[in-house]
Amino acid sequence: MFNHVFVGTNDVDAARKFYNATMSVLGHVGHDMPIGTAYPSENGTFIVATPANGEEATCMNGFTFGFRAADYDQVDAWHAAGLANGGTDAGAPGFRENSPGNMYGAYLRDPEGHKLCAFAVNTGPR
Repeated sequence: MFNHVFVGTNDVDAARKFYNATMSVLGHVGHDMPIGTAYPSENGTFIVATPANGEEATCMNGFTFGFRAADYDQVDAWHAAGLANGGTDAGAPGFRENSPGNMYGAYLRDPEGHKLCAFAVNTGPR
């Protein structure tokens, strides 16, 4: 459905540190660009970079970008990698009763404040 998702940053180095750590846990390798980093996959690309219009990047209220994780352990590792690399906790790993199928997920805010999550399909008790 998507070709790419672009998230703005005001600090490319901080964003690179955070996203290289969290995206590598999910199996995606970053490709540095002068203005940021792209994380391509066979289903689309996630990009974090400075805004093209030259204005300050800001995060949006109500926006959350969700990444697919393979299993519960990968969700846990993604969350830990984010916390260790400049992110802040926005919801510890666990089952989310409001999600379809009570999936297992975790939430982080990146160094700019963008809200992210990683979710794995519920395959039974933890």
